[in-house]
Amino acid sequence: MKKSLNAWTVDGSLGMEAMFEAVSRAGFDGIELNVDRPGGAHALSMETTKEELAGIRALSEKYSLPVVSISTSLSGGMSGIPERWGEYRRLLRKQIEIAKALGASGILTVPGGMGGDITLKTARENSIAFYRSVRDEIEESGIFVGLENVWNGFFLSPFDMTSMLEEIGSKKIGAYFDAGNMLAFSVSEYWAEVLAGWIGCVHVKDYKRAGGINSGGEFVDITHGSANWKAIVPALKKGGFDGYLTGEVGKSDPDMSWDDYYKKVAGEIGEIIQYE
Repeated sequence: MKKSLNAWTVDGSLGMEAMFEAVSRAGFDGIELNVDRPGGAHALSMETTKEELAGIRALSEKYSLPVVSISTSLSGGMSGIPERWGEYRRLLRKQIEIAKALGASGILTVPGGMGGDITLKTARENSIAFYRSVRDEIEESGIFVGLENVWNGFFLSPFDMTSMLEEIGSKKIGAYFDAGNMLAFSVSEYWAEVLAGWIGCVHVKDYKRAGGINSGGEFVDITHGSANWKAIVPALKKGGFDGYLTGEVGKSDPDMSWDDYYKKVAGEIGEIIQYE
């Protein structure tokens, strides 16, 4: 496995080249970029042009830092709301376009959309219908589309994820596994075991429970929480995942320099990789 960093973890004031240089210098093997609303110093957006992508690809090559995946802050819940499917297709297509242009192998999406008149059952049915509607397009693109388990109440067990993925019915549509997002209420390595064969991308973060499961807690630095990395990483490897572990974390010490922080995260991910 290799070390990667999500661009949300990077100092928001850094431009694109400064970010690539800093993340490469810190010892990472790859980087994950994000499609956000326009205006971020190193963000992608729906308006990012082919020429801009060519420039980013050149930076990736200059600093020997592959773009491994494309995340987004814009997709939450749209798959469960048919009235927003057109908007969601445009976002999905933009992520795929960016991934292909930058040499990334996968993208992150977030299913859901329950609330108000849309129940969990309806949101699930709508989301399955949406992903089926773009299944052929995704398979033709060759890009892996990962559904992430996030704190939106949609995936409460790994069996929820596998049953949905089986109903969607495409090996190019799988799980974007976040190894920290279930720690408050479940056990990460159990999810990795159940999702074996479906995981194409992985986020790593850590969460320290205040007591046992469902006792509250807080997100903390990687290796400083309740995640059992000695079990999680081997479970991922046994299930067939051998790609990038992408840190998606926040700087907890305001007095630490950003460069020292990047090196710290690289060291923490390097520490858990040794358990493979």
